[in-house]
Amino acid sequence: MKSSILCAAALAAVGQAALAEPNDYVYVPAVSYGEREIDFKFGNATGPQAGRATSLGFGYGAGERWFTEFYVKYQGEPGGPDTFDAYEWENRFLLTEPGKYPVDLGFVVEIERPQDRSEGYPVRFGPLLQTEFGRWQLNANLLFQRNYRSEVPNDLTAGYQLQLKYRYREEFEYGLQAFAEVGKWDHWDPAAEQTSRLGPAVFGHLKLSGRQAISYNAAYLIGLSPAAPDHTFRMQVEYEF
Repeated sequence: MKSSILCAAALAAVGQAALAEPNDYVYVPAVSYGEREIDFKFGNATGPQAGRATSLGFGYGAGERWFTEFYVKYQGEPGGPDTFDAYEWENRFLLTEPGKYPVDLGFVVEIERPQDRSEGYPVRFGPLLQTEFGRWQLNANLLFQRNYRSEVPNDLTAGYQLQLKYRYREEFEYGLQAFAEVGKWDHWDPAAEQTSRLGPAVFGHLKLSGRQAISYNAAYLIGLSPAAPDHTFRMQVEYEF
Protein backbone atom coordinates (compact mmCIF):
# COMPACT_ATOMS: atom_id res chain seq x y z
CA MET A 1 0.00 0.00 0.00
CA LYS A 2 2.76 2.41 0.99
CA SER A 3 4.77 1.67 -2.16
CA SER A 4 1.74 2.30 -4.39
CA ILE A 5 1.14 5.66 -2.71
CA LEU A 6 4.77 6.65 -3.24
CA CYS A 7 4.59 5.57 -6.88
CA ALA A 8 1.45 7.60 -7.44
CA ALA A 9 3.02 10.65 -5.83
CA ALA A 10 6.09 10.30 -8.00
CA LEU A 11 4.05 10.02 -11.19
CA ALA A 12 1.97 13.03 -10.21
CA ALA A 13 5.14 15.01 -9.57
CA VAL A 14 6.40 14.05 -13.02
CA GLY A 15 3.21 15.37 -14.57
CA GLN A 16 3.35 18.65 -12.65
CA ALA A 17 7.04 19.26 -13.37
CA ALA A 18 7.03 18.13 -16.99
CA LEU A 19 7.14 21.69 -18.28
CA ALA A 20 10.40 22.32 -16.44
CA GLU A 21 13.24 20.91 -18.52
CA PRO A 22 16.63 22.62 -18.23
CA ASN A 23 17.09 22.73 -22.02
CA ASP A 24 13.71 24.35 -22.72
CA TYR A 25 13.88 27.17 -25.26
CA VAL A 26 11.60 30.09 -26.11
CA TYR A 27 9.34 29.28 -29.06
CA VAL A 28 8.96 32.00 -31.70
CA PRO A 29 6.13 32.37 -34.25
CA ALA A 30 8.36 32.11 -37.31
CA VAL A 31 8.37 29.64 -40.21
CA SER A 32 10.81 29.35 -43.13
CA TYR A 33 9.13 27.32 -45.87
CA GLY A 34 11.37 24.57 -47.23
CA GLU A 35 14.07 25.07 -44.61
CA ARG A 36 15.61 22.01 -42.99
CA GLU A 37 17.54 22.08 -39.75
CA ILE A 38 19.46 19.90 -37.34
CA ASP A 39 18.76 21.15 -33.82
CA PHE A 40 20.85 20.46 -30.70
CA LYS A 41 19.67 21.54 -27.23
CA PHE A 42 21.39 21.16 -23.86
CA GLY A 43 20.59 22.28 -20.34
CA ASN A 44 21.99 21.74 -16.85
CA ALA A 45 20.24 22.74 -13.61
CA THR A 46 21.47 22.77 -10.01
CA GLY A 47 19.56 22.80 -6.73
CA PRO A 48 15.85 21.81 -6.75
CA GLN A 49 15.02 19.76 -9.87
CA ALA A 50 18.75 19.39 -10.57
CA GLY A 51 19.66 17.46 -13.68
CA ARG A 52 20.68 17.56 -17.33
CA ALA A 53 18.65 17.39 -20.52
CA THR A 54 19.91 16.92 -24.07
CA SER A 55 17.99 16.57 -27.30
CA LEU A 56 18.79 16.21 -30.98
CA GLY A 57 16.18 17.00 -33.60
CA PHE A 58 15.52 17.29 -37.31
CA GLY A 59 13.07 19.95 -38.49
CA TYR A 60 11.45 20.94 -41.76
CA GLY A 61 9.44 23.92 -42.95
CA ALA A 62 6.62 21.82 -44.37
CA GLY A 63 4.48 24.82 -45.33
CA GLU A 64 4.49 28.59 -45.38
CA ARG A 65 2.87 28.55 -41.93
CA TRP A 66 3.91 25.16 -40.52
CA PHE A 67 7.24 23.97 -39.14
CA THR A 68 7.53 20.42 -37.83
CA GLU A 69 10.39 18.83 -35.89
CA PHE A 70 11.18 15.40 -34.44
CA TYR A 71 13.46 15.07 -31.37
CA VAL A 72 15.24 12.30 -29.52
CA LYS A 73 15.60 13.32 -25.87
CA TYR A 74 18.01 12.26 -23.11
CA GLN A 75 18.16 13.08 -19.41
CA GLY A 76 20.78 12.65 -16.69
CA GLU A 77 21.02 13.06 -12.95
CA PRO A 78 23.97 14.80 -11.21
CA GLY A 79 26.94 12.45 -11.26
CA GLY A 80 25.18 9.94 -13.50
CA PRO A 81 25.11 9.14 -17.22
CA ASP A 82 22.63 10.47 -19.76
CA THR A 83 19.97 7.95 -20.76
CA PHE A 84 17.23 7.91 -23.38
CA ASP A 85 14.12 9.67 -22.10
CA ALA A 86 11.57 10.21 -24.88
CA TYR A 87 10.69 10.91 -28.48
CA GLU A 88 9.06 14.27 -29.17
CA TRP A 89 7.15 15.69 -32.14
CA GLU A 90 6.94 19.49 -32.18
CA ASN A 91 4.76 21.55 -34.52
CA ARG A 92 4.77 25.34 -34.78
CA PHE A 93 2.11 27.23 -36.71
CA LEU A 94 2.18 30.85 -37.88
CA LEU A 95 -1.35 32.25 -37.63
CA THR A 96 -0.77 35.81 -38.88
CA GLU A 97 1.29 37.33 -41.67
CA PRO A 98 4.60 38.52 -40.17
CA GLY A 99 4.58 42.28 -39.55
CA LYS A 100 1.01 42.82 -40.74
CA TYR A 101 -0.33 43.42 -37.22
CA PRO A 102 1.26 44.94 -34.11
CA VAL A 103 1.64 41.41 -32.68
CA ASP A 104 2.58 38.28 -34.64
CA LEU A 105 0.61 35.26 -33.46
CA GLY A 106 1.57 31.60 -33.59
CA PHE A 107 0.71 28.32 -31.92
CA VAL A 108 2.76 25.32 -30.79
CA VAL A 109 1.79 21.69 -30.18
CA GLU A 110 4.20 19.06 -28.82
CA ILE A 111 3.56 15.37 -28.20
CA GLU A 112 5.96 13.07 -26.35
CA ARG A 113 6.29 9.32 -26.16
CA PRO A 114 8.33 8.73 -22.96
CA GLN A 115 10.52 5.71 -22.31
CA ASP A 116 8.56 5.27 -19.07
CA ARG A 117 5.16 4.38 -20.48
CA SER A 118 3.47 4.91 -17.10
CA GLU A 119 3.78 8.67 -17.77
CA GLY A 120 1.36 8.39 -20.67
CA TYR A 121 1.69 10.93 -23.49
CA PRO A 122 2.66 14.46 -22.38
CA VAL A 123 1.07 17.06 -24.65
CA ARG A 124 2.12 20.71 -24.53
CA PHE A 125 0.35 23.48 -26.44
CA GLY A 126 -0.27 27.20 -26.38
CA PRO A 127 -0.22 30.57 -28.16
CA LEU A 128 3.01 32.33 -29.17
CA LEU A 129 3.15 36.14 -29.34
CA GLN A 130 5.85 38.40 -30.74
CA THR A 131 6.08 42.16 -31.16
CA GLU A 132 8.82 44.62 -32.07
CA PHE A 133 9.58 48.22 -31.14
CA GLY A 134 12.65 49.78 -32.67
CA ARG A 135 15.52 47.32 -32.36
CA TRP A 136 13.82 45.44 -29.53
CA GLN A 137 11.86 42.22 -29.91
CA LEU A 138 9.54 40.83 -27.23
CA ASN A 139 8.16 37.28 -27.08
CA ALA A 140 5.52 36.03 -24.66
CA ASN A 141 4.19 32.47 -24.66
CA LEU A 142 1.52 30.87 -22.49
CA LEU A 143 1.87 27.08 -22.44
CA PHE A 144 -0.37 24.30 -21.13
CA GLN A 145 0.44 20.66 -20.54
CA ARG A 146 -1.24 17.44 -19.54
CA ASN A 147 -0.14 13.80 -19.56
CA TYR A 148 -2.79 11.79 -21.40
CA ARG A 149 -3.27 8.05 -20.77
CA SER A 150 -1.05 8.31 -17.69
CA GLU A 151 -1.41 5.66 -14.98
CA VAL A 152 -2.15 8.44 -12.52
CA PRO A 153 -4.77 11.16 -13.19
CA ASN A 154 -3.18 14.59 -13.54
CA ASP A 155 -4.31 18.17 -14.04
CA LEU A 156 -3.84 20.55 -16.92
CA THR A 157 -0.91 22.73 -15.86
CA ALA A 158 0.28 26.11 -17.12
CA GLY A 159 3.55 27.91 -17.61
CA TYR A 160 4.97 30.87 -19.47
CA GLN A 161 8.03 31.97 -21.41
CA LEU A 162 9.27 35.53 -21.85
CA GLN A 163 12.10 36.85 -24.00
CA LEU A 164 13.37 40.37 -24.58
CA LYS A 165 16.04 40.75 -27.25
CA TYR A 166 18.04 43.72 -28.51
CA ARG A 167 18.98 43.21 -32.16
CA TYR A 168 22.47 44.65 -32.01
CA ARG A 169 23.63 42.81 -35.13
CA GLU A 170 22.60 39.58 -36.82
CA GLU A 171 25.67 37.68 -35.61
CA PHE A 172 25.23 38.79 -31.99
CA GLU A 173 22.15 39.90 -30.07
CA TYR A 174 21.51 40.01 -26.35
CA GLY A 175 18.67 40.23 -23.88
CA LEU A 176 16.79 38.33 -21.18
CA GLN A 177 14.84 35.09 -20.92
CA ALA A 178 12.35 33.94 -18.27
CA PHE A 179 10.61 30.60 -17.74
CA ALA A 180 8.07 29.49 -15.13
CA GLU A 181 5.64 26.71 -14.32
CA VAL A 182 2.78 28.06 -12.23
CA GLY A 183 0.67 24.98 -11.39
CA LYS A 184 -2.91 24.17 -12.38
CA TRP A 185 -4.09 26.36 -15.24
CA ASP A 186 -7.12 27.62 -13.32
CA HIS A 187 -5.59 27.77 -9.83
CA TRP A 188 -1.96 28.87 -9.77
CA ASP A 189 0.38 27.75 -7.01
CA PRO A 190 1.68 30.26 -4.48
CA ALA A 191 4.65 32.22 -5.83
CA ALA A 192 7.11 30.25 -3.66
CA GLU A 193 5.99 26.98 -5.31
CA GLN A 194 6.26 28.24 -8.90
CA THR A 195 9.49 27.45 -10.76
CA SER A 196 10.37 30.97 -11.90
CA ARG A 197 13.77 31.50 -13.56
CA LEU A 198 15.25 34.64 -15.13
CA GLY A 199 18.61 35.53 -16.62
CA PRO A 200 20.70 37.06 -19.41
CA ALA A 201 20.72 35.53 -22.88
CA VAL A 202 22.67 35.83 -26.13
CA PHE A 203 21.57 35.06 -29.69
CA GLY A 204 23.08 34.98 -33.16
CA HIS A 205 22.63 33.92 -36.79
CA LEU A 206 25.74 33.15 -38.83
CA LYS A 207 25.23 32.90 -42.59
CA LEU A 208 27.18 30.31 -44.55
CA SER A 209 27.00 29.54 -48.27
CA GLY A 210 23.64 29.30 -50.02
CA ARG A 211 20.78 28.58 -47.60
CA GLN A 212 23.14 27.26 -44.97
CA ALA A 213 23.43 29.04 -41.63
CA ILE A 214 24.08 28.42 -37.95
CA SER A 215 21.79 29.94 -35.33
CA TYR A 216 22.50 29.88 -31.61
CA ASN A 217 21.06 31.08 -28.34
CA ALA A 218 22.07 30.52 -24.73
CA ALA A 219 21.02 31.76 -21.31
CA TYR A 220 22.11 31.61 -17.68
CA LEU A 221 18.98 31.52 -15.52
CA ILE A 222 18.73 32.22 -11.80
CA GLY A 223 15.95 30.73 -9.70
CA LEU A 224 13.55 33.35 -8.31
CA SER A 225 11.58 31.00 -6.05
CA PRO A 226 12.45 28.18 -3.62
CA ALA A 227 10.92 25.57 -5.95
CA ALA A 228 13.04 26.63 -8.94
CA PRO A 229 16.53 25.34 -9.75
CA ASP A 230 19.19 27.57 -8.22
CA HIS A 231 21.01 28.01 -11.52
CA THR A 232 20.34 26.76 -15.04
CA PHE A 233 22.54 26.96 -18.10
CA ARG A 234 20.71 26.28 -21.35
CA MET A 235 21.81 26.48 -24.99
CA GLN A 236 20.57 25.70 -28.48
CA VAL A 237 22.49 25.41 -31.77
CA GLU A 238 20.79 24.90 -35.14
CA TYR A 239 22.35 24.06 -38.48
CA GLU A 240 19.97 25.30 -41.18
CA PHE A 241 20.14 24.20 -44.80
